[in-house]
Amino acid sequence: MALKPTIYKFSISLSDMNRHLYQTLNLTVAQHPSENIERMMTRVLVYCLNIEADQNTKLEFTKGLSAVDEPDLWAKTLDDQLMLWIDLGEPSLERIKKASRLARVTKVYSFNSKSDVWWSQNQAKLKPLKVDIIQFDWSQIQSLAKLAQRNMAFSISLSGDSAYIAAELGDCELHWSRLQEQNT
Repeated sequence: MALKPTIYKFSISLSDMNRHLYQTLNLTVAQHPSENIERMMTRVLVYCLNIEADQNTKLEFTKGLSAVDEPDLWAKTLDDQLMLWIDLGEPSLERIKKASRLARVTKVYSFNSKSDVWWSQNQAKLKPLKVDIIQFDWSQIQSLAKLAQRNMAFSISLSGDSAYIAAELGDCELHWSRLQEQNT
């Protein structure tokens, strides 16, 4: 018998000072049986970093680990054009090339302890590609994961390249580095 995903429900008060975006998000997120809590919470954070006020595109969690041909998140227009492809972790160069051909904007959010090694091995090959590469600090992602509950209300304040998260179990602050911005 196959293992079933674990369902999490989030009520997020989002304050994005960078984009002057203030929303309450109600998300239901399925944690794949092979996905750790750090990765799942990173998906939620990345969703908040990329949500748009624009009603012409819709940011969605995909089947993720269950569908190898899909990113972790994507945004499509109402007529099904792929505007944004977001992968988490350290995807292969071939996968990033494919994504950059399919989507108008491609982003990779690297967060694992092996992130630095992946970047140093692939930096030169990724440079000519039209892709944003953002790196989170692994220890800060672990702090975020410790706040997780199956039903959770929390607030996220975004300013610059940092996020402050306050939840029932505590709070944490995360910072990220922009390793590469799209060549247009």
